[in-house]
Amino acid sequence: MFLTNVLLKKTKSKFIMVVMESAVSGHKFNAIRERLADKLELIRFDPYIQHESLYKERKKIRSLK
Repeated sequence: MFLTNVLLKKTKSKFIMVVMESAVSGHKFNAIRERLADKLELIRFDPYIQHESLYKERKKIRSLK
């Protein structure tokens, strides 16, 4: 292995930005989680239905440093 390959290798970021979507109304927002953590599921206020609802992680948007 050449020394240049070692020096130019990119490191993986520790955090990623993901889309969270409401299971009830489809309302979406962005959240940040650690790359190695499990997929997010949380209860949060949903402005469309004016009550709390379950939000599930839908997809990854981008990596963060």
